[in-house]
Amino acid sequence: MFLSVFDVFKIGIGPSSSHTMGPMTAANRFLDEIRSGDWPRPRGATVSALKVSLHGSLAFTGIGHGTGRAVILGLCGLAPDSVDPDKMDTVIAAVEAEGMVHPAGHPAYRFRPAQDLVFDKTNRLPGHTNGLQFFAYDSDGTLLLRRVYYSIGGGFVVSEAELDRGPAKAEAVAVPYPFDNAAQMLEMATSSGLSIAQMKRANEEARIGRKALDAGLDRLWDAMSGCIDRGLRTDGIMPGGLNVKRRASAIHGQLKEQWQRNELGPLAGNDWLSVFAMAVNEENAAGSRVVTAPTNGAAGVIPAVLKYHETFDAGASRTSLHDMLLTAAAVGGIIKHNASISGAEVGCQGEVGSASAMAAAALCAAMGGTPAQVENAAEIALEHHLGMTCDPVAGLVQIPCIERNAFGAVKAVTAASLAMKGDGTHKVSLDVCVETMRQTGRDMSERYKETSLGGLAVNVVEC
Repeated sequence: MFLSVFDVFKIGIGPSSSHTMGPMTAANRFLDEIRSGDWPRPRGATVSALKVSLHGSLAFTGIGHGTGRAVILGLCGLAPDSVDPDKMDTVIAAVEAEGMVHPAGHPAYRFRPAQDLVFDKTNRLPGHTNGLQFFAYDSDGTLLLRRVYYSIGGGFVVSEAELDRGPAKAEAVAVPYPFDNAAQMLEMATSSGLSIAQMKRANEEARIGRKALDAGLDRLWDAMSGCIDRGLRTDGIMPGGLNVKRRASAIHGQLKEQWQRNELGPLAGNDWLSVFAMAVNEENAAGSRVVTAPTNGAAGVIPAVLKYHETFDAGASRTSLHDMLLTAAAVGGIIKHNASISGAEVGCQGEVGSASAMAAAALCAAMGGTPAQVENAAEIALEHHLGMTCDPVAGLVQIPCIERNAFGAVKAVTAASLAMKGDGTHKVSLDVCVETMRQTGRDMSERYKETSLGGLAVNVVEC
């Protein structure tokens, strides 16, 4: 199994990797298929109109998660990693006013969001709870092309055919350390004498080379750090109707004043971790530029822990930050391969839980932990998120998501510290913990898996 660090960490927009980035990517794929012409159609028939239906979790929480907006932007030919967040409202307003989309390289297509974008809460598609159907029609209303896509978490999208086929062994990438699980990862580390970051680097360099890898890692960290900085200097009310006030900027101001007075109390570490994480997730909730880590809903945990390392560890460097990203990606790949990082599949244990495990492993590695200690750190963090539900109030990635990222970061640091106090031996392995998360997610009611039909989502009165 090989999952690139650039698959785990993707630069995109908020508020949700599965509900925003994935649907935008799916719309891009549908446009590409239309343009390819590699599908049967009557002679002379041309596409003139588009329709989209959203199903499962996308239908139930799509409005609060910006799914409809993402589909419109995607049908305009815009992509998550390059769209200008400051221009999105203008693009969407133009489509709503004109009833047309104008993707580059295509003719104009009729698309009236009020009629042609359906939130279907009745019919769940069979492959995954995050399902989308795209339809293309000719000028007479004859259906020419229908495609189904599934947004499976972390911005990953698969077609109906790809999901049915399952993982294609022929597409496997030849890398020197192809571990599928934590046990294999530790075996390869022991036999090679390399750290987890070094093995992950060797795998990445086998594909793209050292220069491209380091440049890509720099882009990821710059995007994460930039997101923290924007969140720390921005205040106001977040969109969506809950009237949730941004808090990171004000808390940051208090912490800076305490720092200048040399008033570093016993909670200072937790305070800085929390404000870094909250800054990111306030930006995410506002639809700004973030990095999936491994999802948007959990985007604040890993950047907060990396920023904590950069701020408080005198030995921090670009090299140590690179190694942290590589270590986190190795753990995230194992979790995604053997369970899920999707809140719609397994609840928030798969989002913030996975992020906390990845961040714990990363920090333990930066502190000089052995591969066994790194694996232990990841297991501790994930174990103490097991069973966590995904129940966003009003379908918005605000309550409890923003504070939950802060707690995920604090748990990650605690887990790394506990692991460093031991020798790496422990009773519950990371692989067992990941499998437990998978089983727990399977058994969890759909009401607690990003549908806003249970938990806080139904017990908090919307104001």
